[in-house]
Amino acid sequence: MSTKVTQSADGQSQNNLVDKSLVEKVWHDLNEEVPQEQVHRVVAEIALKYLDAPVQAFVPILIHRQAMDQLRPSPKIKKTPATDLVPANKGQRQGNLPTAEPVKNKHINGLIKMKKLSRLLHLSILMTLLAACSGTVAETVTSTSSSSTSAATSVVDEVVATAVPIDVSYDSEDLETVVDNSAATTISLEGDAVSVAGEGVVVNGSSVTITSAGTYTLSGTLNNGQIIVETADADPVVLILNGVDITYATSAPIFVSNAEKVVITLAEGTENVVTDGSAYIFADAETDEPNAAIFSKDDLTINGSGSLIVNANYNNGITSKDDLKIISSNITVNAVNDGIKGRDSIAVKDATITINAGGDGMQANNDEDAEKGYIAIESGTITINATEDGIQAETSLQISSGDITITTASGKGLKAVADLQVNGGTFTITSADDALHSNGTMTINGGNFTLATSDDGMHADEILTINDGTIAILTSYEGLEATSVVVNGGTIDIVASDDGINGAGGNDSSASAANGGFQRDNFSSSQGSITINGGTITIAAAGSGNGDGLDANGTITVTGGDTIVKTPASYRDYSDIDYDTSFSMTGGRVRILSANGTYTEVTDSYVSQGPGGGGRPGRP
Repeated sequence: MSTKVTQSADGQSQNNLVDKSLVEKVWHDLNEEVPQEQVHRVVAEIALKYLDAPVQAFVPILIHRQAMDQLRPSPKIKKTPATDLVPANKGQRQGNLPTAEPVKNKHINGLIKMKKLSRLLHLSILMTLLAACSGTVAETVTSTSSSSTSAATSVVDEVVATAVPIDVSYDSEDLETVVDNSAATTISLEGDAVSVAGEGVVVNGSSVTITSAGTYTLSGTLNNGQIIVETADADPVVLILNGVDITYATSAPIFVSNAEKVVITLAEGTENVVTDGSAYIFADAETDEPNAAIFSKDDLTINGSGSLIVNANYNNGITSKDDLKIISSNITVNAVNDGIKGRDSIAVKDATITINAGGDGMQANNDEDAEKGYIAIESGTITINATEDGIQAETSLQISSGDITITTASGKGLKAVADLQVNGGTFTITSADDALHSNGTMTINGGNFTLATSDDGMHADEILTINDGTIAILTSYEGLEATSVVVNGGTIDIVASDDGINGAGGNDSSASAANGGFQRDNFSSSQGSITINGGTITIAAAGSGNGDGLDANGTITVTGGDTIVKTPASYRDYSDIDYDTSFSMTGGRVRILSANGTYTEVTDSYVSQGPGGGGRPGRP
């Protein structure tokens, strides 16, 4: 049994061990034969008694999985250590494999099969244990990302939001990283006092209120005070941080109470620090704002070539209740909850952002306006260590380019409720839940991905379309999963402990577990599809081989591409190709690579003519 390492709230790693021998022993003591109605009790007993550390994100799921395995004829639990999960060898895939000889009308020892009744029974038990219903009424999503996508049949009746076309516009002041401050009001922070040269400022002790639009230059240290923006002017307020260290123990050190727009410019060559306390004092019991170290009720832009460090000890690091834009700046956020939050939207352009968050790394959370709640990353370098999700958008998440590294302790890496689109960039994601996730559609048009996850590498409730890109899924429960998975191009290497590519119909009913972790995706529909029109795909099963290489609850269609499915050396209930309805192959190449280094060429006629109702019987 391998050690599972997660991040605690204070950033320290914790080892969560599940003692294999103890799990086996308790199952043996229960005489192995457990009626279905007692499964809840059995799994709960194992989960509660045999954890060597606090319950974390994915440990209970492993226990559930192990317990469910015991419902199979074999009473033993087999789990391959994480060190054995080796990605596919690209050199072999490119041409070092033995030459294939097509084989027709012969058994491949159960390589291709229809689903068995026992697997459906196991799935229904897992769904009973893990499923959580989503109560959000949804609107239908229409995907226009690829002409071939329409060939995939989607059986999803509803998703939770409508995809937002993202077109970020930047005003001139957003892009002015060097501001003319010759006519600016100067605010000097002097420990417990403040001095002002110019107009538009009211000082009350260590509290500074800016009352007019214009440009203000701030410098110095404020030991326990606040910068407030409160103006009804239609023009923006520009705050030039020229080497400040602002601390406020009982509220937001920088608070935009009212303004048309505020631009915070980080002066070149300066380091600026904003720190709040762990307990805020609000005006009354009905008030819970401001609740971030930098908090704006209106549009907020942060730009400039200087640096900004935000230490948020109460809640969030940077929050805008409208649009938030980060341009050409270097920002580090350390927050006990969410790092950066823009209710209506977040846009990132040419910025360097580092986030350490006890909640989500970046979040846009407007769930009331279908045209808002999106995140657009045009370029930049982003590093996120988060307890929950790395980057989460309530509607659409669009990434054009950039270098993005995300580590999550219990959540997803990239998450969108309606639509997730990646056009380019480099991504290194280590996550407890799905590395990339959309409750609606997902489109990958390019990019380089290195993913390691305890759940799915890429998951979409509706349609997952891959047009291009280089994708290496080093560890996963399932590599690619959606109601309809469409691969038109790209290079994809998958290591999965269950299914490599899974086409499963129905809405994702996964939800946060009671302990604050996650539950694996459970689909209720019996329909789904996999369509391979191009690309190079290599799938390797990890662990004891309980899943499938290609697994569709409906149809599998191959018109192009080069697909290799590697059979594990040991297996219990593994199939290289598994489908419910039909397998159609009119082009491309599909090969089954055995553990001894030989492989078999799969043809459409072979699959359709073999016994077993359109598919091969499963392995014993």
